Amino acid sequence: MMTLRKLALVAMAATSLSCVKQVPTASGGPPRPYPLLTETEERETSALMELREDVEVDTRDFERTPRVVAKGETPLVRLSGARAMLYGDAAGKKGFDVDNFILLEVLDGSGRVLNRGAVGFTDNVLMGREVVDLVGPRAFHFEPGEVDVTSKLPENEPFRVRATVLDYSGVGRVTDVFLVLEPKGSGQDDDLRSH
Repeated sequence: MMTLRKLALVAMAATSLSCVKQVPTASGGPPRPYPLLTETEERETSALMELREDVEVDTRDFERTPRVVAKGETPLVRLSGARAMLYGDAAGKKGFDVDNFILLEVLDGSGRVLNRGAVGFTDNVLMGREVVDLVGPRAFHFEPGEVDVTSKLPENEPFRVRATVLDYSGVGRVTDVFLVLEPKGSGQDDDLRSH
């Protein structure tokens, strides 16, 4: 039989455990949108002063070191069985545009890069000896949910997604971009894939 003192200790332990920081999950319930990038007006490449020195674009006709158009990052989240899609709005109804491309970097809780991908219209993107995978079609415009980045994310560990819009020719720009974690089975794409 528990004494009053033991009951009080158990209650205190339960209370202290409930104060541990919780990382949001996406299993079940409605889709969870996270703002990734804010619309940035079109600017001439030559007017963009910040360079991304650790990135090289395998091009013969333009600058090989791309210039930074915009940056953004999600909070720490968990995939928890959801699909991770890119949209132009929080509701998952709009597509988005980018010129030239978005470099996506997946970070763990300590800031270490776990994975990378590029989204947009670009020649090969290199970081050291690594060729960064192109995620989605090679394009400037993307339909709602056309870009699925689920395969780039850890299934059971918390992560953040850092996005850097890079440009290496002409003009650089981006519209709003949201990372939306959608519980599997919640969209019509799942119905189509199951047939």
